Amino acid sequence: MIYQISVALIAIAFAVLVFFLIRTLKSAQGSLDNVSQTLQEVQKTIDELSYEVKQTVRHANDITVDVQHKMKQIDPVMESVQNLGEVLNEVTEAAKQVSSTLMAKFQTKRSSTEQSKHSEVANVVQTPPATPTDRTLQSYEATYHDDAKGGKSWLKYVDVAANVWQRMRK
Repeated sequence: MIYQISVALIAIAFAVLVFFLIRTLKSAQGSLDNVSQTLQEVQKTIDELSYEVKQTVRHANDITVDVQHKMKQIDPVMESVQNLGEVLNEVTEAAKQVSSTLMAKFQTKRSSTEQSKHSEVANVVQTPPATPTDRTLQSYEATYHDDAKGGKSWLKYVDVAANVWQRMRK
């Protein structure tokens, strides 16, 4: 009888085990169905995205070809700009040389005229002026060294022009 009770208990335990095993398997099957559905949706999304990515790559390739074509068209313009820069550089160098030469000539001429005027001023200072107007002119001449006649003013203009030219070059 113990055998019969033992067999009955084993049968009941096996039935309970099978019942819970069936529930677990059904739950696992539902989860696998959800995973399968999710994978199908992901596959659709990937297919759609791959099409869009291919279109984007094709568009990028078209843009690249267009940019390369335009760069080839701009190359002669860039070469012309480079040539123009070289020409302007040469003109600037020539103008600088001419300016230096002129400045040297004017300075030597100015120094020689200043020496002769200083000797004249020294002679005038030694002889007293006769009228008050002569005295005023003599003091003005001694103070400004011939600026009243524009003797140094042209040098200032040349200096300003040279500075403007250098700033424009930069």
